[in-house]
Amino acid sequence: MSRGIGQWLSCATALTLAHAFGWDSRRTKQLLFTLSIALQWLPGHSQAWLLSWGWTAIQYAVSSLVVFQVAWCLLAQNKTAKWTGHGRVLLFPCKTTHSRLFPKKHSFKYSYLVVGIPVGWEGVSGGMISLSSSEQSWFSKFRKGWFHVDPADYLHRGDRHLGLRGKLDVYLRSQGADPAAYPHAYLVTAARFLGYHFNPASFWYLYADDMSLAALIIEVNNTFDERRMYFLTPTRPEQVDQIKNSHQAVHADDQRSSAPAVFKQEWPKDFHVSPFNSRKGSYSLQAFDPFKTVAECRESIDSTITLKSSKGHGKIVARLVSNGQPIDPSTMTIAQKCYFLLSWWWVGFVTFPRIVREAGSLWFKRKLHVWFRPEPLKESMGRNADATERNLELMFRKYLRSLVEQCQVPLALKYVPCGLANSGKELMLSPATKDGQDADVEEVEFKVLTPVFYTRFVFYAHDLEALFSELRESCTIWVSRPDLLPKILFKKPTPALEAKNPMDFVYYEAIRYLRRRPDTIVRPLTSGQSLQQSSPTTAVDIRDFRISSMDAFMFKQEDADLRKRYSSLVLRLFVAHRLAFGNLLLVDAALIVLRTWLAWTVTFAWEGKTRIFGFAVALWICGYE
Repeated sequence: MSRGIGQWLSCATALTLAHAFGWDSRRTKQLLFTLSIALQWLPGHSQAWLLSWGWTAIQYAVSSLVVFQVAWCLLAQNKTAKWTGHGRVLLFPCKTTHSRLFPKKHSFKYSYLVVGIPVGWEGVSGGMISLSSSEQSWFSKFRKGWFHVDPADYLHRGDRHLGLRGKLDVYLRSQGADPAAYPHAYLVTAARFLGYHFNPASFWYLYADDMSLAALIIEVNNTFDERRMYFLTPTRPEQVDQIKNSHQAVHADDQRSSAPAVFKQEWPKDFHVSPFNSRKGSYSLQAFDPFKTVAECRESIDSTITLKSSKGHGKIVARLVSNGQPIDPSTMTIAQKCYFLLSWWWVGFVTFPRIVREAGSLWFKRKLHVWFRPEPLKESMGRNADATERNLELMFRKYLRSLVEQCQVPLALKYVPCGLANSGKELMLSPATKDGQDADVEEVEFKVLTPVFYTRFVFYAHDLEALFSELRESCTIWVSRPDLLPKILFKKPTPALEAKNPMDFVYYEAIRYLRRRPDTIVRPLTSGQSLQQSSPTTAVDIRDFRISSMDAFMFKQEDADLRKRYSSLVLRLFVAHRLAFGNLLLVDAALIVLRTWLAWTVTFAWEGKTRIFGFAVALWICGYE
């Protein structure tokens, strides 16, 4: 092991980073290991030459891509997709202000950049703004505008192929609204810049046939990767609230055409945004119609949101307002594009650091209490699932489907997963429902509120305990008819489980031994409060921790790869819970380092012509999953 210890550590580090970024296929691991071994076998001067040549090639490749991207975007003056609908694709230089009124006063003001896009438009505008709903090739990704809007980033996650209009229609139907009532829409949002995206809020302005502002959707994202959409329809008579005391209008019709429309609404708060505010209270909104203000050369974006406490007192006032006139990218010259990019390229990158800075000021200087993040409610959207949660979701879905297929009563279960790239909803029908013999079908919706449910579920040995604990105590799922859960979980007696091979038996015993019921998710309300002191006596679960019903189901699968992936994931989760503070990445990193050391040792344990056999064994060790 002493030979090439630097290269061995470099190889282990590269494999660990590849795993952390999700590039952990068997071929990738074996390729990285092969390159490390090849470098070790080369003479010293050859190693230096190869590394120098590789670094130079990377520099030239990156430089060429940057030059191509810059040249294409700056020279693409006439490459603007045609649009015959209402509204234009625009850049809106803005400023955002934020004033906290109590319990401590605190204010800040920052520059901010948003783009405005008519919903339904697609293409590239002047090489600056782009939008595409189609899957693009690797090369075509470099032909996007500097500021790119990806439909997959908005409303429900994924489903890029639907485009903004298609996703908007799906969302409106989910809210019981008719998309035909809103034939025109305009999206104001912070676009991606060079692939980076952090967007606290987006505004969807919805218009009726006569282009009157009929509704508004506010899409809010917090720093925990959770999302909440608020569908707001103005209450009469505030649907179009005109500016009073206008000296340019005598009749009501003249006033409607000359004064800017103001959208006003108030709604309860039910989403965790700031750690310095609870989930109680309400919001009030005052937003000007951007179509009217742009046409009349007034401040085109002007939206004010006020957070009120549960007692109705104003707590925070946040405002997004234009800083000058909007810019049409299709009319910009090369010099104007260069100046604009140099002035605004950095704004998106500093949005999150600015939030952290102001949070630090509130915590250290103002001494405000922190409200710990609660699990999202059923109206909200949970964070993206990580690789482990995505794998377990597929297995849980398969298991849940099998339970419904064994259900003895006519049942239709709508399963709504959480954290997937696409919606992934599925309607599961029991045999009696599929046969259509019984018209009295029980309907139930099973919605996962946070992806952490999938990793928590495998810790339970009993399904009924798992679902009711996660439903009532930890609040990681929502079920429309909890009374139907016992009927779903009732299964016919199954034969005793037999391991298909020795490795399955080892996994079986290890999982059975390490399984422990997970702790209930309980959080103190604020940093100034603490959890209730535990009793001096320790409660011990005296039940026999056998394998769970899901374990038995997965171990009976004919797909050996599926059985192996499930048992490996569950066992590593249990080890992480016991030894690594629940951090699975630490366990995976330790396994990668150990496997790399073993493969490296085996490779150099052989000498001469037989070394190739050691290398073959090492490749198998390195790629073992």
